[in-house]
Parts: sequence; C-alpha cells; structure tokens
Amino acid sequence: MRSFFLFLSVILLGAGCGSGRKSGEGAGEAFRIEYARHYRVEHFRDYTLVDVLSPWDSLRLLRRYVLVDRERPLPVGLPEGNIVRTPLQRVVVYSAVHCGMLDELGVGDRIVGVCEPRYIDLDFIRDGVARGAIADLGEASSPDVEKVIDLAPDIIIASPFKNVGYGRIEKTAIPIMECVDYMEVTPLGRAEWMRFMALFFDRGQRADSLFRQTAAAYDSLCRMTDTVGVRPTVLSEKKYGSAWYVPGGRSYIANLYRDAGADYIWADDPSTGSVPLAFETVFEKGQGADFWLIKYNAPQELTYAELQTEYEPYRHFDAFKNRNIFVCNTGKTPYYEEMPMHPDRVLGDLIEIFHPGTIPGYRLRYFNRMRQ
Repeated sequence: MRSFFLFLSVILLGAGCGSGRKSGEGAGEAFRIEYARHYRVEHFRDYTLVDVLSPWDSLRLLRRYVLVDRERPLPVGLPEGNIVRTPLQRVVVYSAVHCGMLDELGVGDRIVGVCEPRYIDLDFIRDGVARGAIADLGEASSPDVEKVIDLAPDIIIASPFKNVGYGRIEKTAIPIMECVDYMEVTPLGRAEWMRFMALFFDRGQRADSLFRQTAAAYDSLCRMTDTVGVRPTVLSEKKYGSAWYVPGGRSYIANLYRDAGADYIWADDPSTGSVPLAFETVFEKGQGADFWLIKYNAPQELTYAELQTEYEPYRHFDAFKNRNIFVCNTGKTPYYEEMPMHPDRVLGDLIEIFHPGTIPGYRLRYFNRMRQ
C-alpha cells in the first residue's frame, strides 16, 4: 500500500474554494467521534465541514473539505476548503484498503480507476479491470496522470506519507481525499474512518451500523483475554532490502497484539507508524520472542526452508527454531481489504494464535502456521 502526502491547494472540478465566510449563522452541530483522533466533523445548515488532522504535527490541519449536497445550489459565503459536491459519483482509489471500505459501504460501483490492482484481493475490482470497466492506473507512486484526467473522477482517495508528495497528479484540478486512518493508534480508531468515508457518499447510517457491530465484536473478544495468565511475546514482519520495518509501539497493530493477550517486543517504542530497523537491532531484542508473525504477498506459500534461503540468519530466532511462525499471504487472503473495517476479525486470529482454544470452535481466517 503505497500512497503519498502533500498539502494541495487544488479545487474540485466545476466548484472551487470558499471565500472564508460561513454560510448561515451560528455554530455547527458537532459530529461525535468515539475513537479516531485524526479527523473532525461539524454539520451546518447548508454544508458539512470535515477536517483531516496531521498525525505528524498536532498543530497542523492537513486538509479541510466543505461537503455540499450536489442536488442543491452552491451556497454563498462558504468557508475556505476543498468544496466537494456529495454524494461522490466517480472516484479513483490508490489502495486495496479503501477499495474494501467502499465495497462495505455499498459504493464500490463508484470506483472508476485503481492503482496496483494486482495487490487488491476483491473480485469486483479484478473483474472490472479485466473487462475495462475499471482502469488500471499503474503504480501508486507514479500513476498514469493522463488516464486519471480522462476518467474525470470527482476525487482521488489516497493515504499520505510524511514529507512525500503526489507527483504530477498534484498539478491537476482533481482533489485528493487524504486518509490517514493507518496512523490511528487503536484498531477501533482506524475502523471509525469508515464513518469519515461515508460522509462523502451519504452512507452515514450504514457506516454507523457497521461500526457499532465491529466495536461490539471487538470489545467482546478483548474481554476474553483480560485474565490470561501468560502473555507470550511477539515479533512481526521481516527484512525488506536493508531495513526491517516493525510497527511502532503506539501503532494500532501494537494495540492489537496487546488486546490479543500478547506482549509486543517494541511496545515501549513511541512511534505510531512503521519503524525501519537494522536486522541486528531486531535480532538483539526479538531473538527470544515466542511468536513471529509475517505478512507477505506471493503466488507461492512461504515455508521455513524458503525463509532461511531468503536470509540465513532468520534461523537463529527462537520462533523459527520452535516452529512458532504464523504467516498471512495478503495476495490470497483479503487481509488489507477487511482489516481496517473489521479489526475484530484479525483480533480473533491473534487470540487463537497466542491462546489456542480461547474462542470455542474458532478457525484462522488470515494467518496459518508456516509449513516446513
């Protein structure tokens, strides 16, 4: 999932930015957000104000959207921001995560173009690309700008990275919906971004219902690990190139491990995103970890033999020696497509891995024990 960050001053096709004055009088109605930290919403009589807050600078507003019903005349004196006529009808999506989110909200048919469809494990996307109904726009790092312009999307949905721009796409007049859901510190905080997304498609009731179900299921599973006697230690991912990217100690992944009744070896790290480390650093702290979880994307199954061939020093980890490595092939399971909206499903897998039998009759959905 590769997408990029830049504060753009572009405007929606056919619309434009407001004058700085608010239409109507009085304060707006606050939108209650329970877990997410990186967006806020305020409803006014003629529009809805949606702010995306920078996860890298607490004093900075990453983007402001002014949502106006497309069936009504554009009000005079709107506040400054990207004016977006809702509900959106045509969207370009950079990542599998947000394709899955739109599908769950019942608006997957609004997707007219995607980046890197080979990484999207959704039948309707693959079928749409094969039929030419959904455009393959190439790599998220350098999409085919001419194709994007020809599609005339209402918006591009992307995930910004710190100090990284969008390339040539920023020179177009197409606005970008910047989703920093992956920087939330709790699984339910990330899941609550379905409510953010729903605002742009008039799917608020559906999103609220889905979120309530997810939160209830997640909380129910959490209670199952409240009294576990032994909390195993866990190491995650593997080396790519010269760096081993591990989830920060304040990331939603780290909190998933905690809620599943495990002790994450980097729990004391203050980062909310991924942290690049040298192999030696990971080995020093993670050699004795009880479990090792690896996500990968490949046509073939990852085995112990292949992992050792890939990098021989892996065999020195205790989890390797004790055959306690669990893997998730994201090319064959809808992990990225489902996990952001359904962290309860991932939590179920983790509880079964760390504390087998805690959930009666449970079968792993995404992970499986790595084979010899």
